[in-house]
Amino acid sequence: MNETEFHQLVDVQMQIIEEMIDDSGADIDYEVSGNVMTLEFEDRSQIIINRQEPMKEIWLASKSGGFHFSYQQEQWICSKTGVELIAMVKQECEKHAEEEIEWP
Repeated sequence: MNETEFHQLVDVQMQIIEEMIDDSGADIDYEVSGNVMTLEFEDRSQIIINRQEPMKEIWLASKSGGFHFSYQQEQWICSKTGVELIAMVKQECEKHAEEEIEWP
């Protein structure tokens, strides 16, 4: 995967996360600044998602720890847990929100 392909793939994931949050109606604020997306919750806790260009990975940091995702078989998969990125974002958002979220 070259740099352009990497950025296109990450852009798609970031867009999916934004739309997922918007469509859920959950009380989650998000902001994208450069290569970093910050999700902020009512209690001021945060989830940070950023692209790590040198490693061609997406990194996620939350209350549960830090997770690295690499692109495998057309999915972003966590090297530590084997969980797909969007599934991990949903799971971590529910932990931070301390409630179940109705995902679309």
